[in-house]
Amino acid sequence: MKTARLRRVAVRVATLFASLFIALTMAFALGRLSGDPTANILGPTAPPEQREALRQQLGLDRPLITQYLDYITGIVTGDLGESLQFYQANTTLIFDRLPFTLQLVGAGMAIAVLIGVPLGVLAATREGTWWDRAASTVALLGQSVPVFWLGMMLVVLFAVKLGWLPAGQSGTPRHLILPSLTMSLYPMAHIARLTRASMSEALAEPFIDSARARGLSRPRVVWRHAFKNALMPVLTIVVLQTGILLSGAVAIEYVFSWPGLGQLALQAVQFRDFPLVQAIVVFGAVAFVLLNLLVDVIHSVVDPRVR
Repeated sequence: MKTARLRRVAVRVATLFASLFIALTMAFALGRLSGDPTANILGPTAPPEQREALRQQLGLDRPLITQYLDYITGIVTGDLGESLQFYQANTTLIFDRLPFTLQLVGAGMAIAVLIGVPLGVLAATREGTWWDRAASTVALLGQSVPVFWLGMMLVVLFAVKLGWLPAGQSGTPRHLILPSLTMSLYPMAHIARLTRASMSEALAEPFIDSARARGLSRPRVVWRHAFKNALMPVLTIVVLQTGILLSGAVAIEYVFSWPGLGQLALQAVQFRDFPLVQAIVVFGAVAFVLLNLLVDVIHSVVDPRVR
């Protein structure tokens, strides 16, 4: 039993490292395919001799395999290189912007959980009623509406027309309201739908009938017994959606001029600053792998069957 468990853990860890290796290799390849950054640094009118000297200075004249090995070695040693645009260490730039992205993702996921979980439970306990149809409609809209369009509409309504909230930037809690609401819609829809499906399955189990036969109150049956058994998929989707938001907040940060990692990644792509793009991809890939590992840990802690 112990050997089989260790084998499963080893396979899972190897899978995570393989996924991380593939993501890092793709980041290197896409960075090199994005074009020559010397044109952006020196300008299109720079003489070829000056551009070639800069290529040698940046190490772009070396064979690709040498550049790739240096890239992997830097990741292992914690050296993610220096930005071609900002002339700073990429790790410094990332950790300067990271608190803003974490603030946005945390607020968005908090709203998504606080609305999505009760909405899914309400739909499951009133299956077939207008509550269920309304919750399903909200979840469908949340998965269908583009966040870019939603963000602009919220800016037009609450910032331009009504003047209640600032249209962008950061600094106060009021600046966080519109971008966090925009970010919360998509994960809220996923959480609501999965909560409804898990709760519907749990409410159909025989132990729910036993709990009702013992005279337990409806809230206790729903929350203490059914929701407890439906919690595992909900926790999984919350953690995974957090990773998706952490690595995919570009559109929202662009709409609201939010100074996070997404805005930094967009600036790096526009400038063809591939060392910075690679560093951001590396950070996102490591964060996503760690979040997947956290899901496995949560499974083993919450569900005795996994242990």
